[in-house]
Amino acid sequence: MVNTLLGIKKEMTSVYDSRGRRVGATVVQILPNLVTQIKTTHGKDGYDAVQLGYGTKKSVKKPQLGHGRKAGIKKPIRWLREVRVAGQDSLTDSTVSATSSSETLKPGQEIKLSQVFSIGDAVKVTGVSKGKGFQGGMRRHGFHGGPRTHGQSDRMRAPGAIGSGTTPGRVYKGKKMAGHMGSSRASVKNLEIVGLNKNDNSLVIKGAVPGSVNNLVLITKLGKIKGYTLPSEEKSPEEEEVKIEAGESGQAQKEQKTEQPEKQSQSEPKEKENAS
Repeated sequence: MVNTLLGIKKEMTSVYDSRGRRVGATVVQILPNLVTQIKTTHGKDGYDAVQLGYGTKKSVKKPQLGHGRKAGIKKPIRWLREVRVAGQDSLTDSTVSATSSSETLKPGQEIKLSQVFSIGDAVKVTGVSKGKGFQGGMRRHGFHGGPRTHGQSDRMRAPGAIGSGTTPGRVYKGKKMAGHMGSSRASVKNLEIVGLNKNDNSLVIKGAVPGSVNNLVLITKLGKIKGYTLPSEEKSPEEEEVKIEAGESGQAQKEQKTEQPEKQSQSEPKEKENAS
């Protein structure tokens, strides 16, 4: 089951939710993803996955160009990413089960936006965060810093001690210190899809998304937002008037039906008196 697609972060915008609140959102363009390779546990790879290609490039290396042509794709592909899929015994090296339908995917086939996502879905967005350059411990890791008084003059933004004494006699690996910040893989979970445009193949995702504009992002479907309900369609005043008229006519018919049995019950005693 393929639940991840590749896309491009386009811009930030704002939308209004069902309660009329203005919220920030990110527009992500997701053109049809191309299936370049299918891996299965029964084959030489040993696991189930689908390799997706996205975007075009003026020129690529010959091995990569040949890899695409092997799947029947003639144009050079810019990005290749692999997506793990749920293992199934029925998978073969040439086909894999599609998203939510009984269709199968083949190398060279396209996966469209509407096949995977819909409004109200909860998604995880993964990308490369913006680079911030060399930063200190306070900005990079949120350190508190030193006191501004008590005799010190230049240790307000210093990280403090980085190790012990003779034991262990070294600085532990992974110690949080100043260094390059950003330009690393980052993910944000449980973002809500608030808009979907099939004409320009774009998603509107509530909140911020990692990376800068025109960067590649991976969107993974996690499920539905808790408590989400599809918005009801607003009906025109004319339709409401027709419903009111229909309701009034129905009520009048019910009253007529109730009056008829009463008349019948009143006429029955008179008929009995005449018969006697």
